[in-house]
Amino acid sequence: MTASPAPTTSTTQALHTGPPPWGFTVLGVVRILLGFTFLWAFLDKLFGLGFSTPSERAWLNGGSPTSGFLGGSIEGGNPFADFWKFWLSLNPFTDILFMLGLLGIGVALMLGVGMRVAAASGTAMYLLMYLAAFPMTTNPLYDDHIIMAVVLITMAGLAAGDYVGLGRRWRRLVKNNSFLI
Repeated sequence: MTASPAPTTSTTQALHTGPPPWGFTVLGVVRILLGFTFLWAFLDKLFGLGFSTPSERAWLNGGSPTSGFLGGSIEGGNPFADFWKFWLSLNPFTDILFMLGLLGIGVALMLGVGMRVAAASGTAMYLLMYLAAFPMTTNPLYDDHIIMAVVLITMAGLAAGDYVGLGRRWRRLVKNNSFLI
């Protein structure tokens, strides 16, 4: 085996230059859009705005934000049906947990604060929704829930809250509590 030649100064500089600043701005905008996706789901399920949730099935009108999706999953032959039945048996706790998750993740992403907690929670929620969507109808391996889970993890790793958000201020506020960043 021959050794690779030592990198030249220009090669070293090219390796150490990061992505262009506009790339982080775009990442911040994507974070906000993804946060609005969670927040919109919360608002639609809470008030029944007529998009995914008709007003008669709104949470404020006595509807269950989780029973429709999970119930359809169970009826559709989902291999995890017993798991979903268990969670539905815990209602209204499951509804409260789900709605608080949508609200908390949405607000945190939109503001760019608590990115680690928001990314971990959002990833867990996306993965659970992915499992509830079995059997897949368009792709036998993955769907957009997996892609969005990976995007959330990437955002936490790249400190997306620092761009078009309050991440830097939040970091100063929570100081040594790194899990809150």
